[in-house]
Amino acid sequence: MNAPQRMPADEARSAVWRSAERILCVRLDNMGDVLMTTPALRALKTSAPGRHITLLAAPGGVAVTRHIPEIDDVVEYEAPWVKQPSDVAMDACDALVDRLYAGLYDAAVIFTVYSQSALPAALTCWLARIPLRLAYCRENPYQLLTDWTPDPEPHALVRHETQRQLDLVASVGCTTADTRLSFHPSAQDRHEARLKLTAAGINLHQPWIVVHPGASAESRRYPVEHYAKAVAVIGTANPHQFIVTGSATEAPLARAVADSLPGRAHALAGAFGLGELGAVLQGAQLVICNNTGPAHIAAAVGTPVIDLYALTNPQHAPWGVESRVLDHDVPCRFCYRSVCVQQHHDCLRLVTPQRVAEAAMELLARHGETTSVATHATAREMA
Repeated sequence: MNAPQRMPADEARSAVWRSAERILCVRLDNMGDVLMTTPALRALKTSAPGRHITLLAAPGGVAVTRHIPEIDDVVEYEAPWVKQPSDVAMDACDALVDRLYAGLYDAAVIFTVYSQSALPAALTCWLARIPLRLAYCRENPYQLLTDWTPDPEPHALVRHETQRQLDLVASVGCTTADTRLSFHPSAQDRHEARLKLTAAGINLHQPWIVVHPGASAESRRYPVEHYAKAVAVIGTANPHQFIVTGSATEAPLARAVADSLPGRAHALAGAFGLGELGAVLQGAQLVICNNTGPAHIAAAVGTPVIDLYALTNPQHAPWGVESRVLDHDVPCRFCYRSVCVQQHHDCLRLVTPQRVAEAAMELLARHGETTSVATHATAREMA
C-alpha cells in the first residue's frame, strides 16, 4: 500500500493560510505607507474567496482607507512603538487586545519598513489569540510569529516598499498580477472637486499641473523658493494652469509658489478633502511634489510624478507610474531623519529649479497627448 504523499512545507503553509477567512493587516505608520501596501492587501484579499481584510492603522493611515476597496474594516490605534504626536495611554493597549480578540481573526500580517521591529505588534496579536501571525523579523521571534521571513534589508538588498510587502505575503502563497497602488476617488469626490476648481477660476477644459510643496517632515521639503522658480520656468514654456495644493497650515507655501505665475497659478491649500485631492491629481497632466502622501496618490491614480526626493529613505519612490525622482547625492544619504541633522539640506537644496523644469517638460512632452484634459477619462468627468 502506497504511503500518502506529503506536501512540501511551503505548500502546506500556503494551504493553511488559504483557509484564513478573516485577516488583520497591521500598518501603523503614515498614509503613504498604507498606499504602498495596497498591492499586498490585494494579494491577500484575492487569494481566497470571500476573504475579509481589516486594517489596524494609525490615524494618518485611517484617513486614506475609505478610498481603498481592498479594505473591509478599520481599527484605529496609535502605537507607542511607532512615532506618534502624543503619548499613548497604557490601558489603550489592553483595550486593543480585547478588541482584536473579539474580532475573531484567523490570521495577522504585520507590515513594517526595515527600520521597524514587528515584535511589539506580534506580541499584541499573540495576546489577542490570533492563530496565524506573519512578519519580517531579524531575530528569532519564537512563539510570537507562526510564519516569519528573516529580514534581508538593508544589508543584503534594498527593495521598494511595495515590493517588500508583496514578497512578504507571497511567502505564504498570496500573490496578485495587479500590483498597482489602490486609491479610488468617488463620484461625489469628483463632483465636489469640479465645483471647487470652477469656483477658484480653473478652466476644466484646459490642462493643469498640480504642485504640492509641503511635507510632514521638514527634511523632505524642497525649498519653496525653488518651487516658485521652477513653476515660473515651466509656465513660461507651457500654457498649463497650476494648482498648488497642501494642508490648510501650508497655505503660505502655496501662496508663495502661486505668486510666481500670477493669473495661471492658483493657491488652493486646504481646499480639498482627501478624495477630492485624488480627483484633482487624477485630472492633472503632471504632479510635482515632495516625497509625501500625494506622490503616492498620484501614482495610484496613474498621473506622472516629479518627485523631489529627500535622501532620507531609499524605498519610497513613486510606484507603477512614470516618474522622475530628483535628488542630489550626499554622504549622509538614507538618514531616516525628520530634520536634517547636518543642517544643510543639500540632498534637496542643491536640486536646481532648472532641473525640475526640464524634467517636467520632458514628461509633458512624452504624455501631453495621452493624458490631456481632452482625452483623460477622469478629467472628462470633471469637465
